[in-house]
Amino acid sequence: MVLPVLMLAITWMLGAMRSAPAARRDFTGMEQRRKRAGRMFARGATQAEVAAEFGVSRQSVSRWYADWQRGGTKALAGAGRAGRLPRLSGAQLRAVDRALRKGPRAHGFPTDMWTLARVAEVIEAETGVVYHPGHVWKILRDQLGWSRQRPARRAVERNDEAIATWVAKDWPRIKRGPAGGGRGSSSKTSRASRSSPR
Repeated sequence: MVLPVLMLAITWMLGAMRSAPAARRDFTGMEQRRKRAGRMFARGATQAEVAAEFGVSRQSVSRWYADWQRGGTKALAGAGRAGRLPRLSGAQLRAVDRALRKGPRAHGFPTDMWTLARVAEVIEAETGVVYHPGHVWKILRDQLGWSRQRPARRAVERNDEAIATWVAKDWPRIKRGPAGGGRGSSSKTSRASRSSPR
């Protein structure tokens, strides 16, 4: 009985870890730690001692030590950011935004609806940078502040004036019911007839 409960607890913890949002890195704290390691190197501490002090891998400490040897404690300052640099500059994003606001037809598309593939084509034409259509939505939402909108479906043959006339004249008459004023019956036989089951 203990084993299934333990397995359930482990499964729950793994699921919670997967669904938890990624924690932001503390770049300032990481830089301070590297600089403290540099001061330890200056006092003669070994890489193994620094790794044990900070609870980091020996590979990390080896990189720190190489940086420290090249440029001292100043060389252990952080880059200030993590991840891949953005491929579009701010000026390029503004140019893409202006181009998109002109509408799809201005770029030779047959309809007034933007699709991710069309936006990817405009980005490539404006900047020379190629994006997969699946990534274009992140650029639109996160960097340009656009939102998803679905076009209203309207029949091409729709006549708004005829609809307004029908609503004003015919609908009230239909809503009132039959001209006789009494309640109608869907049965051809009345309640009082002999063929009625009552």
